Order: sequence, then structure tokens, then C-alpha cells
Amino acid sequence: MIKKIILFFLLVFMSILFTACINKHGVSAKYYSGCKEYYDLQGYYHKECGEDDIFTYKEAGEFLKKKDTTPKGNVY
Repeated sequence: MIKKIILFFLLVFMSILFTACINKHGVSAKYYSGCKEYYDLQGYYHKECGEDDIFTYKEAGEFLKKKDTTPKGNVY
């Protein structure tokens, strides 16, 4: 009985854990990001992606660049 309960909660946890999709923009709740692609009056191409991404690869790169490399604690 206890094994079945543990298995049930494990399956629920795994299904919640793997609900995000990895796409070409980053990690989002949807497989395809809602991007609008259009050309303006001057003929320039624009691509605006929605804010539905959990995080993008650009944000991850900026986070790693801001990594604090100063030593912590006493340096005596």
C-alpha cells in the first residue's frame, strides 16, 4: 500500500517536473513560442517573441557573465 502511494506521488512529481519544453529561445511552458514576425514599411525584418519563456539562453548567458568571482570570507 505504501509503495503504491510513493509511486503515485513520484509519478505526479515527475509529470510536474517535466512540463517545461526546451525550444530554440530557451525553456518555456509551450513548445512553440508565440513570436510575431513582420516587415515594417521600410522593409526591415522584425521578430518579437512573447514573454512566455521561463528563461532564455540570452538571460542565462547574462547571468553567467555577472557571476561574482570575488573571494568570500577572511583572506588574511
